[in-house]
Amino acid sequence: MYTLYGSRGSGSSIAEAALERCGLAYRQVRASTWEADSAIEELRRINPLGQIPTLVLPDGSVMSESAAILIHLGLEHPASGLLPADASARAQTLRGLVFIAANCYSAISQSDYPERYTTETDEASHEAVRQGARRLLHRHWEIFADTFAGRPFLGGESPGALDIMAAIVSKWSGTRKHLADHRPAFLALLQRIEAHPSLQPVFARHFDAA
Repeated sequence: MYTLYGSRGSGSSIAEAALERCGLAYRQVRASTWEADSAIEELRRINPLGQIPTLVLPDGSVMSESAAILIHLGLEHPASGLLPADASARAQTLRGLVFIAANCYSAISQSDYPERYTTETDEASHEAVRQGARRLLHRHWEIFADTFAGRPFLGGESPGALDIMAAIVSKWSGTRKHLADHRPAFLALLQRIEAHPSLQPVFARHFDAA
């Protein structure tokens, strides 16, 4: 059985959705750096960064990084549809997963924890970092929307790994509100993804209705 460390409304929902799509048995352990009563010390023993999601595989090995987890599960369980069977389409999915991880996730970290990205200690400086990170994040989502087409989903006929990651990571840091004004067609795609029967239960468990 897999063991998934995470928390409601966090990136662990990405791994949870992928496990569900693969039909895999897993147990969940609530753990996050912002929940003092969670199993954070247990998590840090296997992942010193305390990142979620952290996934312990059936053989006892540990995986972190949402994109890596999606790729691993997609390769191990090709029938899940997480990764396209077509090599060209699969290459674009991998590109998109790394794009979100490298560009969007990193900007969200700066927005959430601005004090880590400046030596200044005053709130005005932290807010300047936060606003700059959000501006960059939203521009990255515009580029993503213009680069990756969904026909009808990013993964093809049904949502795949890239759909899962895009729909969940776009939940944070004001991205959906920005997209409503600047990329409404892409926002509609994200809404179709989270409403898909294979994913809707996970979204309902993790996120309040918008």
